[in-house]
Amino acid sequence: MADGLLVNSFKELEPGAIEALQQEESGKPPVYPIGPLILTGTKSDDPCLKWLDDQPTGSVLYVSFGSGGTLSQAQITELALGLEMSKQRFLWVIRCSNDGHSNAAYFDSHNSDDPLAYLPERFLERTKNRCLLVPMWAPQAQILAHDSVSGFLTHCGWNSVLEGVVNGVPLIAWPLYAEQKMNAFFLEESVKVALRPKMGGNGLVEREEICGIVKGLMEGEEGKRIRSRMRELKDSAAKALGEDGSCLQILGMLGEKWKDGI
Repeated sequence: MADGLLVNSFKELEPGAIEALQQEESGKPPVYPIGPLILTGTKSDDPCLKWLDDQPTGSVLYVSFGSGGTLSQAQITELALGLEMSKQRFLWVIRCSNDGHSNAAYFDSHNSDDPLAYLPERFLERTKNRCLLVPMWAPQAQILAHDSVSGFLTHCGWNSVLEGVVNGVPLIAWPLYAEQKMNAFFLEESVKVALRPKMGGNGLVEREEICGIVKGLMEGEEGKRIRSRMRELKDSAAKALGEDGSCLQILGMLGEKWKDGI
């Protein structure tokens, strides 16, 4: 019954899907790719941005599972120890553990527990010179735009994916629920801008796997290839959002249609 569908994506990111969606068929509404539209946010004096200012260019891995994603206690431990083993700098937005549902934060937003209490013993002491842990929330758009950030470990929610692409930050794909597994497969296999850690037989992504993936992205040859591919996508995204780009052209055309009452 819709007169059209607006899709927050752009052709260079999903050429096959967008071409298929735009094929004219009887009864199918037109599809308009108007992306990549992201919330850039306003200038912030958040302490984590000041911490990034003090880090070398291209040296920090940003770790965040989104506003609703949670990990089990065992998985938080493995992630923490894997990051420590990698010897890389990282900024981690950490939430309280949940051993039930991976989207538990959506339903427990007023939990007063301290996320840092779920970390391994003396973890903060051992990593204090190369990491920053931020409980619950951080200004992600500004973090990903910062020169110090060179990698993004993400749950693969679509907004986070687009923020990574627009800023040219290569990804470690760690999906939790909903469409995130499909997005992760797409980013790793089709677009080739992500590495994806493998789950062990115990149902956890183990510390050795995490260490290898992080080092591979931040300083390995595969990471260099992914970084190059992500730079190409960043340029395409900037072109789509430019004055003569597809985003403004489509929105302008739709504006004229709406003005004419069509």
